[in-house]
Amino acid sequence: MSERKKKLQASASEGSGLAGRYHSWKLEDAKAKFSELVRQARTGGPQLVTVHGQEAVVVISVEEFARLVPPQKFLSLHALLSQSPLGDLDFEREPLLSPLRDVEL
Repeated sequence: MSERKKKLQASASEGSGLAGRYHSWKLEDAKAKFSELVRQARTGGPQLVTVHGQEAVVVISVEEFARLVPPQKFLSLHALLSQSPLGDLDFEREPLLSPLRDVEL
């Protein structure tokens, strides 16, 4: 077993103590009452889902997610290429000449 997998298993078995702070759902209950889980996440705060008694995921509202994860700035392709270290590279492009053919319409 890899070291990473051992650490993940040890961390999961220890738990993070979230169960005492947030409403906890067993996976099968979360699946059966998903609409309720989502409603609670939107109005009552984060909802913890456990799998086989171990903390697995936390469901949060989109507002909470937006607060936790800063927005990413996406650059246009032009801006991205303009920032390239090769942006000052000057080169000439040879025109592509392809033979023409007659087409009957």
